[in-house]
Amino acid sequence: MNYVNLGRAGVRVSRICLGMLTFGDKRWRDWVLSEDEARPIITRAAELGITFFDTANVYSQGVSEEITGRALKEVFRGRDEYVVATKVFQPIGEKPNQRGLSRKHILHSIDASLRRLGLDHVDLYQIHRWDPHTPIEETLEALHDVVRAGKARYIGASSMYAWQFAKALYTADRHGWDRFVSMQNHYNIIYREEEREMIPLCLDQGIGIIPWSPLARGFVAGNRTREKGGETPRARGDTFAHNMYYAETDFFIADRIGQVAKSHEIPRAQVALAWLLQKPGVTSPIVGTTQLRQLEELVGALDVRLAAEDIATLEEPYRPKRILEM
Repeated sequence: MNYVNLGRAGVRVSRICLGMLTFGDKRWRDWVLSEDEARPIITRAAELGITFFDTANVYSQGVSEEITGRALKEVFRGRDEYVVATKVFQPIGEKPNQRGLSRKHILHSIDASLRRLGLDHVDLYQIHRWDPHTPIEETLEALHDVVRAGKARYIGASSMYAWQFAKALYTADRHGWDRFVSMQNHYNIIYREEEREMIPLCLDQGIGIIPWSPLARGFVAGNRTREKGGETPRARGDTFAHNMYYAETDFFIADRIGQVAKSHEIPRAQVALAWLLQKPGVTSPIVGTTQLRQLEELVGALDVRLAAEDIATLEEPYRPKRILEM
């Protein structure tokens, strides 16, 4: 495992982050792993050198945070050995103040997340999306207060427009508040629109990039069909993926991934992840898995070095897409 700084921040994270979305309560999503099923994967991740773990209060409505907190205490010897990230914004109830980025919701949510995690602080507290209903000044001051109170060490952001992120960074600087150190954005070999504005902004500002869905929700495996099918229940019922991918050019890219994988005699997933790891500014892709074999395979991507001709082969079929808002 390799370790790098999270952007310009001093904290160092593993080159691969384990996403905890897949661990929680099956009543939330039927493909989610229970705590007993998740523990061997989390243990193996630690053995492989992964020290960076990403969850959110909305995952399994808090159960993912509970599992994350208990498991990390079991597999690591001390709190200084791992980096834990969680998020705020998405609805965690039906009431009007149980969502968004108001001061009220942020201050309530950080305390609730810490209780579920069983921690006195998180290392990275992220806004899950942009809140159009709350002034950015209110959100940033609340996050600054969370850091000053010792409940988070750093703050990060997730998918939004580059102009929104630039506004947030400028506003924080103008007021002397803590600024975002990371951007968790939608970026993979199938969806590259982030290369237009967001990634250049992050490179200029020293922001760590920790992409979500680095394997395009499994599309890179090459087992999807034009009828929008897949091999697993999650793949067959994944309406988000059906809206994000499945264009004709996406299948061309999947075919190219297969060609490169065959020439290197490695799994397709390693090709797609190695491509992402070699892109400028990418700090730590967030991978989700439900199998030990998948986890070990993905960590193996760190040893794959794609040549310039491989990258050209992979990137040639790409065509511009509409911006996906999620």
